[in-house]
Formats: sequence, structure tokens, C-alpha cells
Amino acid sequence: MKKVTGIGGIFFKCKEPQKVREWYQTHLGLDTNQYGANFEWRDIEDTTKKGSTQWSPFNENSKYFEPSSRDFMINYRVENLENLVEELKKEGVTILDEIESFDYGKFVHIMDIEGNKIELWEPNDSE
Repeated sequence: MKKVTGIGGIFFKCKEPQKVREWYQTHLGLDTNQYGANFEWRDIEDTTKKGSTQWSPFNENSKYFEPSSRDFMINYRVENLENLVEELKKEGVTILDEIESFDYGKFVHIMDIEGNKIELWEPNDSE
């Protein structure tokens, strides 16, 4: 079973997310919006399939990364999230919440061995 298929997003805490987004837009040319920047790309095996990777600065007081105390969180793109979660449970991995579904995909959060919160995302790249 293929588990992680790529990086879905990089999320990090900062003091002033709007200023950070503006800095990256001005100095590095990121096309930012209120959430950060979205990088679109094509699947190497099937170039008709699009994908994306999200870059998002969060407010330093954000609770979204809890229970991790880290200032970052990585979102990994996965296939077949339901089966993966069942396999991870059998392996003793801490599952933090239930799978949630949105128009753009399904999400669940887990903890790694060092207490880093990880977001797993089964994208709906057709959206």
C-alpha cells in the first residue's frame, strides 16, 4: 500500500502572518492570499492530473498545531485515507481525530514519535 504520495502543505507559526505573506510576495514573488500561497503542479506519471502544495503562515498563538508544541506542521498527501488510518491504528500510531471530508479532500491528524502533529490529506484534485 502506497502511503505518502507527496507534500500537501507546509504550515508554520509566526508573529505577523500578513506581514510574512507580504514579505514573501514582495521579495520572493509568491502569489499569496489570506491563507498563504498555493503551488500547483502536474503528476509526473499522468500530466493530465493536477496537484497542489499549500504554504501557510499561522499566527503564533494558533491552537491548530496542538497538542504538538512545535511551531510547524507538515501536511502529507496520501491515497485511500480510510485504509491508511486503519493500518496506522494497528501499528499503534496516535490518531488525534476523526476523518473529516470537504470538497477538496479528506483530512485526519496524527502524532509522530517525537510529538509532531501531522496532517494527512487525501486530496480531491479534481476540484
